[in-house]
Amino acid sequence: MRAKVPAKPFGKPKPAAPKPSGPRLAIRPLYLYLGFGALLVTNALTLVGFLMAPDVAKLFGNQNDSVLTAYEDRIAQLRLEVDRLQSRHYAQTGDINLQLQELAQTQEVLIEQHQYVKQLAEKAAALGIGSAPAAPADSMPAPAVPPGPAQDTLGTDGDADAKVAAATASVTKMMDDSKLALAALSNQTSAKTDEIMGALATIGIKPKLPDPDQPAEGGPLLPPVDGAEGTSLVDDANDVALALDRFKAARDAAALAPVHRPITTASTRVSSIFGNRKDPFTGRLAFHSGIDFAAPEGTTVTSAGAGKVTFVGQLSGYGNAIEITHDGGIITRYGHLSAFLVKEGDAVSTGSPIGRVGSTGRSTGPHLHFEVRRSDNAVDPARYLNAGKILQNIVAS
Repeated sequence: MRAKVPAKPFGKPKPAAPKPSGPRLAIRPLYLYLGFGALLVTNALTLVGFLMAPDVAKLFGNQNDSVLTAYEDRIAQLRLEVDRLQSRHYAQTGDINLQLQELAQTQEVLIEQHQYVKQLAEKAAALGIGSAPAAPADSMPAPAVPPGPAQDTLGTDGDADAKVAAATASVTKMMDDSKLALAALSNQTSAKTDEIMGALATIGIKPKLPDPDQPAEGGPLLPPVDGAEGTSLVDDANDVALALDRFKAARDAAALAPVHRPITTASTRVSSIFGNRKDPFTGRLAFHSGIDFAAPEGTTVTSAGAGKVTFVGQLSGYGNAIEITHDGGIITRYGHLSAFLVKEGDAVSTGSPIGRVGSTGRSTGPHLHFEVRRSDNAVDPARYLNAGKILQNIVAS
């Protein structure tokens, strides 16, 4: 069997490539990578050596120190500024809180003084004077200073100013209300005292009252101090207290004075008045030295005022009689009694039972002969009894 001979290509055949004239150099990738790594290591070592050189290290060290120092200086400056701002804030809030604390202390003092005013109003009411328009303590505003540290409570400057303004307004209102109450009390008390004294003066009674020009004061003599003036509210309250004491003294004098009816029963009537009258026994004109109160026999007779029993017994024309001596030398006499309920030397109060109605002595029937004597002279008892009615209305109004 014959072998096939390959067919020859058509056309002109290509020339063969020339062979190299010298030996061939082949660079493998591994060597390339090793060389590149060696270069990097060399560069790194060179850089480290450069950085570790004394001059260069010193240069870089000085620069870092300079930057660090500048940074630290800036931090210190900022910290100082913050501290300064905080100190200014604390100083402002501290000053505001100091103002509020002072206002709160003043308000507390005013609350105490307001309590004093309230007590004065209650005392006046107990003495028969209408209560003044003093607000009770529980309606007073609470202290305006907020509790806790200043930096936690004050907030903005506007809030702090508002708190100060509110506290100031509260204190001012308390002062004004208290002054109004004191003025009302003073006016009422003084007016009633004047009325009582005027009524007593009509019957010659002038009780001694506390002297408004000589209050009880004292203490060491010290030079004045600027800004140490006390609040006028205390002085006003003390003036009212003195006025109430004067009123009480005048009212007590009126209560003790022999100006009260000796018989208070409804069945009592005036059967004869003071002055000249027709004598029931002779029918001729005669002087009657007292007032007669017709009343059933045995009716209780009371003292017309406070005093001391200076006579108990029989008196010509009076039958069984009692005499009581009062302040100022005034003597009241009670005649025609059927019984004695006191003895000589007894101290009696206004309205104390002293005897009973009778018809002893020169009498035509059961009645009480009531007589008032000054300097051993009989005076009209009606003046005293009328003054008693006026005083009763003054005290009761």
